[in-house]
Amino acid sequence: MMVAFFGAIETGIIYALMALGVYLSFRVLDFPDLTVDGSFVTGAAVAAMFIVNGQPPLAATILGMAAGFLAGCITGLLHTKGKINPLLSGILMMIALYSINLRIMGGQSNVPLLNESTLFTSITGLWNGFGISQPVNQFLSTIGITNPSIIIFALILTLVIKFLTDYFLKTEIGLALRATGDNKRMIRSLSANTDGLIILGIGLSNALVALSGALVAQHGGFADAGMGIGMIIIGLASVIIGEALFGTKSIARITLAVIGGAVIYRIVVSLALRVDFLETGDMKLITAVIVIGALITPKVLESRREKRRRLRKKAELSEAAAAEEGRNQNAST
Repeated sequence: MMVAFFGAIETGIIYALMALGVYLSFRVLDFPDLTVDGSFVTGAAVAAMFIVNGQPPLAATILGMAAGFLAGCITGLLHTKGKINPLLSGILMMIALYSINLRIMGGQSNVPLLNESTLFTSITGLWNGFGISQPVNQFLSTIGITNPSIIIFALILTLVIKFLTDYFLKTEIGLALRATGDNKRMIRSLSANTDGLIILGIGLSNALVALSGALVAQHGGFADAGMGIGMIIIGLASVIIGEALFGTKSIARITLAVIGGAVIYRIVVSLALRVDFLETGDMKLITAVIVIGALITPKVLESRREKRRRLRKKAELSEAAAAEEGRNQNAST
């Protein structure tokens, strides 16, 4: 049970990078980008092929991230320069990437990495080289953490990306990017290049998605052409859950909420799959139920709070009216 729990946390932290990318496109730019399902696989495919061909895992991961950035920029160009609807731009790029990803993987639908050196095997080897690693591993294994180096590395990397995202969104370009998502006409009237900002924003979004895909491929030991199906829903679920549970008062809080939402989503899915009548094939159904719950629950809670506020105000008005009536009766006597 605890092994599955910490495994879900580990996976959730890696997928949080994808959720941060979805947050940039959907929340910051207000751009419904469906490229995510394709660029996730692009990052995995590029990283896997470079690793299989003997390239360093770090360089392969960075190249996978760059490929995702390029895919996002093309989506942005289709929308801004081609004047194609943003939703349709993402769909077209997602469809194109399916064939491109197969080409990248040499026509194979699956590229195994089990016998290759990856970022995670390198980190594990480095960790095991420390004298303290053996007793620490033995202690942590008693609570369900089988490989602490992976979860520590994933957490550090995700937090670094989170802080870089926070910093970027507070820079002049980042503020212009946020303003473009809020009111494109207003920021254009201030002579800002909104087309360039949209292209940059969608590119960065898909770069994070591709980075997540590259890490997931190395963590799981394979890159698969179908591994990106439903990624946009998982990313949105993470964003919605995080915002509902942790709030949206500041950029730093929102990005942390997105990471928390990705971890909670994975934990919920892991727990749901342990129910006897649910199977792995039900994962999409579970995701849909989680998203529906995350969307409806805040509205139901807000409706109840509003109802309580109205009842409280009505009670206060009744008390005030009763007190006024009592004063009038005393004055008449």
